[in-house]
Amino acid sequence: MKKAVIASVAAITAAVSAGAAAYALNGRYTANDLKALSDSILRRAPLAEGQDVNNDGRVDSFDMVEMRKALLAPVDLRDEEFYATEENVKFTGRNYVDGDITWLVQSGSAVEFTVNARSAEVTIHGDSNISNGADYRPRYAVIVDDEIIEDDVMSTASKTVKLFDGDVSRTAKVRVIHLSEANNGAVGVSKISVTSDAAVPVVPAAPKSLRIEFIGDSITCAYGVEGKSSGESFKTTTENFMKSYAYLTAKKLDADYSAVCYSGHGIISGYTSDAKNTEALVPEVYDLIGKPDAYRKPWDFEKYPNDVVVVNLGTNDSTYIDKDFETRSPEYTEKYTEFLKQIRSKNPDAYIICTLGTMGAQDEYPLIEQAIADFKKETGDTKVTSYRSVTQSSADGYGSDWHPSEITQQKSAYVLADQICQALGMESDQIGLDVAAEAEYSIVMDESSGANAATYFSDFDRSFWINMVTGGKDADDIEAKISGIGLKKDGKYRLTFKCTTTEGKELPVVIRSSDKSKVYYEGTFTGNGDKTPFEAEFTCSDTDSSAEIVLQIGGTDYYSVTLYELRLEKIG
Repeated sequence: MKKAVIASVAAITAAVSAGAAAYALNGRYTANDLKALSDSILRRAPLAEGQDVNNDGRVDSFDMVEMRKALLAPVDLRDEEFYATEENVKFTGRNYVDGDITWLVQSGSAVEFTVNARSAEVTIHGDSNISNGADYRPRYAVIVDDEIIEDDVMSTASKTVKLFDGDVSRTAKVRVIHLSEANNGAVGVSKISVTSDAAVPVVPAAPKSLRIEFIGDSITCAYGVEGKSSGESFKTTTENFMKSYAYLTAKKLDADYSAVCYSGHGIISGYTSDAKNTEALVPEVYDLIGKPDAYRKPWDFEKYPNDVVVVNLGTNDSTYIDKDFETRSPEYTEKYTEFLKQIRSKNPDAYIICTLGTMGAQDEYPLIEQAIADFKKETGDTKVTSYRSVTQSSADGYGSDWHPSEITQQKSAYVLADQICQALGMESDQIGLDVAAEAEYSIVMDESSGANAATYFSDFDRSFWINMVTGGKDADDIEAKISGIGLKKDGKYRLTFKCTTTEGKELPVVIRSSDKSKVYYEGTFTGNGDKTPFEAEFTCSDTDSSAEIVLQIGGTDYYSVTLYELRLEKIG
């Protein structure tokens, strides 16, 4: 115990004749009291009255023991009500407290708490958007111990949801989360009613050590992620933030999160068929809790500091820029740089990661790279980076209006989680990551054997075509090589691809070190029609930063091989 803490408590305890009772609210301690005591002992906060719980003239760990005993001591069974304030619940995302109601405004905004009771229920509320059509009202979920007990849209001004009921006490984790986006209204939470004999029946969920903010458009909102087909239009009933790359990234990294996302919005223009759409710009509303009038309140960035800020904007801008790219693109670069300055002013210590490309907009990505370069040159700020998102594919399906499917959202989360780990210097498990996504495709021929082939690689769909003129003598006289792949020792991997070649043609498949001294996998692909699928799993025996996948295609004249959709995913 620090001497300064022990000595300074004397003056405080002398002023408090009632001792511990003066510190406890109504003679009972709360979880916040325990946290405050911990902060005082660790000198993260000044000492407060009544923190000498055992009245021994000093504040130390023994006071924490006594306070914990008081917190856990059983009391008579009683009915109590608690409100969804930060004294009782943890806030996730941008929420707005108005009287007794906490409004979950943005996508993924939530309240989280632990309840210890025999029975418990929560009262939730709807705003003016309850009068929308049935498919366009705010969607929410209530989750108890990771089980969704209610998933619905708000159709009434208020309703009560039973969390659990029984004859014995139960300790349960509870979360109420807004699944749709701020454009279509918010969901309110007020009373948490319990029947309990616990000293503190409702306690806020513990904060996590990492906090990530996601700034985006419909992709971040998970627009249509549960849509039946690309031909289905927007509905809040198919928008589910818990299936967005943002939520899944935070879950994978065990991070708290906050989202600022609006469908159809951009940097210089929202979605448009012709003229610039200046009614849908994220930078103009970034500093607010929400864009709708009821929630146009300043957001407290200092109270909720972010460690990482992810920016995924430009898909809607492309609908305007691409109609006159040379003329319109400079404005996007300029305004993007300005937005980076705005983000930095509100997040002085955060690492900023920018991305684009899930739904196309490939021409705009170099503009983001230029904007970052301009920002760094002007400010000297180096904590900004970018990466190109993997474009969605028909193989993974589409959500409503050609938006990302659940599979695409999950793959995007794997990639972003890895990018965040790299930025923060954290160890990445690479689970779910396609470690061959940035690999180089080439061909190696033993010309001394007479091998000769022509090749073409398509950047559009990453297909690789090889036409054998003369195949040489053996299969390894011509090799299609995918190189520059990082593997980890004891990592479990799944290799998948599709291949079109001669019916019945057998091609050796090898994964090895670049010097050929180590082989991590050997198998055989057999052609069986157009785009025949191949799948294999293996466990890597060593760490290798430059491994390669090889298809041995020599030994036969006058035939062709085309590779599609190659993916090497770390699965364990």
